[in-house]
Amino acid sequence: MVGSPDDGVARSEGGRGGFGNWVRRLAAPSQELFAEGVRHETDVEATPVDELQARQRVTVAGRLRTVVLRIEGRSPSVEAELFDGTGQVLLVWMGRRRIVGLEPGTRLVARGRVAQSHDGRLVIYNPTYELRPSGR
Repeated sequence: MVGSPDDGVARSEGGRGGFGNWVRRLAAPSQELFAEGVRHETDVEATPVDELQARQRVTVAGRLRTVVLRIEGRSPSVEAELFDGTGQVLLVWMGRRRIVGLEPGTRLVARGRVAQSHDGRLVIYNPTYELRPSGR
């Protein structure tokens, strides 16, 4: 065990103290713990959502928070909100009524070009995607 004389908390060689980490996790809000878990469960080189910029071609990975069918106008679309622990991006598949396997909680890796909607939200239209096993 290694510790700093100033902090009074013993740490393992990896820098994460067992007791200190447990106390931090106990006191942390559940959303923060969920976000931390999402950030650490991906096994691909993905761009964090909080670093996305319009017109950028990206790979993003995370969990779907919502999946909605929109039938406004002539063409239906499936919209899914992907959360990666740093932020969220909207994934939109135009001309689709349903995509098997897309449901809230699904782990997903998506690739495509980022756009900015009229309300300022970041969107990826018709991304290619891979469903990932839950892992939990």
